Amino acid sequence: MQSWVAPSAPTTYQLHRFTWRFRDEVSSAGGRGSVRIAPPDSLRFDVAGPLGSGKSAAVVVGEAAQWAQPEDAVKKLVPSYPLMWAMMGIARMPAPGAELRGLAEGNTTAWQYVNGADTVAYARTAGNPVRFVAEVRQGEKIVGRAESKLRPDGTPISARLTVPSVPARLDLTFTASTRPSAFAPETWTPPAP
Repeated sequence: MQSWVAPSAPTTYQLHRFTWRFRDEVSSAGGRGSVRIAPPDSLRFDVAGPLGSGKSAAVVVGEAAQWAQPEDAVKKLVPSYPLMWAMMGIARMPAPGAELRGLAEGNTTAWQYVNGADTVAYARTAGNPVRFVAEVRQGEKIVGRAESKLRPDGTPISARLTVPSVPARLDLTFTASTRPSAFAPETWTPPAP
């Protein structure tokens, strides 16, 4: 499994800027945002609506939010941390004790982790663009599905998260990506209220 996850694992600092659009049955919203990724497993995202309205920010390490403003910022947009990472084209390693299966055929590699009744499945298809898909299930219920398009170097182009239970969809279109040498320490602390 390590060889399948490794191509997506962050090895450098990354800063991605994007536009976003969220839709559900009753509303639609959009705006701009950014995500900073630090190896091996930390990210900070910031989003805002038109004219800076509805600002949200969070720091996630692995699969746990260290802080979020407002507190429900992560859950409101993304119902699962593996799905959040998958939108950036990054697969997560399985939890200890998870049952693992997978296969590689041609230019596609697919694998899944089963932990009790929960399943995280990934598929990566090489090409230009690279296609990366993740699906998270709790029992028989699909929590969500993330589909990302990436450049061959792993830089994200676009991502779509579909949450069937709401139903809702979040689309990201990446507008700029850089690889800074580091981030300032205050990047990881919550903004002043």
